[in-house]
Amino acid sequence: MLSYALRRIVLVAITLLVASIIVFAVLEIVPGDPARLMLGMNATEDAIAALRLQMGLDEPLLTRYLAWIGGLLTGDLGTSYTYSVPVAELVSERIAVSLPLALLALFLSTAIAIPVGIVSAARRGTATDTGVMAATQLGIAIPNFWFALLLVYVFAVTLRLVPAGGFPGWEAGFWPALNALLLPAVALALPQAAILARVTRSALIEVLGEDYIRTARAKGLPANMVLWRHALRNALIPVLTILGLQFAFLLAGTIIIESVFYLPGLGRLVFQAITQRDLIVVESVVVLLVATVIIVNFLVDLAYAWADPRLRRR
Repeated sequence: MLSYALRRIVLVAITLLVASIIVFAVLEIVPGDPARLMLGMNATEDAIAALRLQMGLDEPLLTRYLAWIGGLLTGDLGTSYTYSVPVAELVSERIAVSLPLALLALFLSTAIAIPVGIVSAARRGTATDTGVMAATQLGIAIPNFWFALLLVYVFAVTLRLVPAGGFPGWEAGFWPALNALLLPAVALALPQAAILARVTRSALIEVLGEDYIRTARAKGLPANMVLWRHALRNALIPVLTILGLQFAFLLAGTIIIESVFYLPGLGRLVFQAITQRDLIVVESVVVLLVATVIIVNFLVDLAYAWADPRLRRR
């Protein structure tokens, strides 16, 4: 297991290096001069040149990349050109919203999807299975922003159970902050739960058709023991894959939901930085999000090895 983890760590390091080069290169070839866009079209050439010097845009590409990546490795993410504050400070403020939101949505999604997928697989072909599949198909088809607006109308506007939007901050107290994140988390979780439930059902049905499952049944083992002890663990590989991908999506891909609920998260920060051509913010936040995705996938690989020891030899 240790050698397997070490091989994966080396692969993670190489992937992070390549990802940082790609992110830096893509943003550098985007048309437009960031200094001119920030100062406006009526700015003088002297003012633009001074801002370019301040932003380090007059340095060679390799020098700028090495300075940027060196800062990342030491925890210095640079200073935002737009907000004039350290990028690390912006990230810490926004991650305090996005990370709890992603974790809460992932918890709700998993808590709903896994039992539903298991029940559907265990009762394959019955009315229960048909109803579950119809519900999951509906959950996949409905756009999450429309579902979010529906939740706001029902639970915030009509029933007045939760706030319609905004985030009071964790300094306002745990429950007020959690209450503000509950509706966005549900809006994110239910479509993801529909996908995860279908994957769980398909994986479990495939495993239930294996020879060793028939052997366990032939030995007279109870159906629940066969399902939970022998089938479920071997069906976890595709489920873990989807969970890893969903967490990455929930952390980095929530721009629409954060906009609907007026949440100051990482998604909105990246969107605002792109529109303002605040390159240092975009580069640093995108690389951090990419690193999060890669690390989550690394943890999923370790979970694979735990679930199926045969994978440790690869």
